[in-house]
Amino acid sequence: MARTRTTKKLAQRIDLNYFKRPTLLKRAKLWLSVAALALAVVWIAWHGFARDSSVYSSGRMSGAHAVLEAECAACHVQTAGTFSAKASATACLSCHDGPMHHAAKTNAGDCATCHAEHRGRVSLIAAKNESCAQCHGDLKTSNGATRFAAHIESFEDGHPEFAALRSNGGVAANDPGTIRVNHAIHMKPIRRGPNGPNVQLACGDCHQPGAVSASWAYADARYTSANTSYSKQDEVRALQPGALARLMPMTGRELMAPVRFAYACAGCHSLDFDKRFDEGVPHDEPEVVHAFLAKRFGEYIAAHPGEERDVREPARDLTGKPVAPEVRVLTPAQWVAERTAEAEDLLSRKTCKQCHALSFAKKDDHKKILQSGTPAELSSNSGSSTGGLPTIPYANITLQWMPHAKFDHDAHRGFSCESCHQKALTSTETSDVLLPGIATCKACHAPGPEHAESRCLECHTYHDWSKRKEVKPAFTLPALRQTGN
Repeated sequence: MARTRTTKKLAQRIDLNYFKRPTLLKRAKLWLSVAALALAVVWIAWHGFARDSSVYSSGRMSGAHAVLEAECAACHVQTAGTFSAKASATACLSCHDGPMHHAAKTNAGDCATCHAEHRGRVSLIAAKNESCAQCHGDLKTSNGATRFAAHIESFEDGHPEFAALRSNGGVAANDPGTIRVNHAIHMKPIRRGPNGPNVQLACGDCHQPGAVSASWAYADARYTSANTSYSKQDEVRALQPGALARLMPMTGRELMAPVRFAYACAGCHSLDFDKRFDEGVPHDEPEVVHAFLAKRFGEYIAAHPGEERDVREPARDLTGKPVAPEVRVLTPAQWVAERTAEAEDLLSRKTCKQCHALSFAKKDDHKKILQSGTPAELSSNSGSSTGGLPTIPYANITLQWMPHAKFDHDAHRGFSCESCHQKALTSTETSDVLLPGIATCKACHAPGPEHAESRCLECHTYHDWSKRKEVKPAFTLPALRQTGN
């Protein structure tokens, strides 16, 4: 007869107190829990005894602050044995001063708003676009007016054309420089000197950063080694007020140095003044040139007294001009004065006039023309020679076209000059601004891994480091805190 198995009989076989009976697995779990808790307590106590506060850290710090990873109290306020969640702005300023951007801003914020720590070995300077857009997305100032674009979210959203290229009141942007140059002619094959061969100039033959020591293809040693009476400050345009100074020092490769006659022009543009000499006049102020001519002609006539007898050349008679006597005997002083005047007239009418806007204004107006004269202003001031020396305005070369931004030519050295400065191929006027527009920059600088960085920090700085204040150092390295050090 088969055995009958019911649910009741099966239930009676189960020990209802099985979970109370100790087993090897249960003992192991108990001791592991106790050991983990004991290790945690020992670990915390050990860090407390060693005064290592890194246990409170929410993540690794940036490379600049790596030495402070175990020094929470250096940045966070400690109260009742705990640290504040946010770092104190006072703590930041105790080590390095960060001057404000604009005094008229309405939203100041604190250091941690833009520079968030505990994100690993990242650059603290690399603030997010959102940090900038907090103010510049809807820019407001305490006085209610601003001369900057008021709605910029990012380089791609709302950023206007560069100020140097924007028109002002319907007037197109122009280069305030006074040196006459036709870029289109110089970018084509051009004759080197009156009797020289044709050459193809490259941008680097005239434009190089100041720190570059490359050779100059069209330099003239006679001029590169000569001293001039004008200074470098007379050549360049003063930086506009309000520009923010850089925190890091410049390497000399960021911006192009002023184009100098001795290095870029002298190899092609001769300053010859008379067939009796195989040298040119100095590239200098008219007073220096005048003294040079008088000295050279004085030395020449002293060595060639026979030339004091001046014989008229009929082929050089000009219609409408009085006919000079066929033979004249001049004193040395007269001969020097006439030759000097002829050479200066030649230089003024042909040589110097090619690049400079000469003015024969009154003496009282010379300083004004030198400092602020532009080709347009000089054309209204210039007139027929009155026998005096001309005035040549300062070159007024702009070194930094974007004073509120930073740019580095050295970072773009892999690209040809023409790829960005396309206007140089067709520019015929001195007043043309050959700066690349924002569309050219956006071709490379855009969001995404296949493009170059386009965040605000790439071109702009925030703190006005020209107003930086020195701070009194207060932090001591942990290794140096021992007694007696």
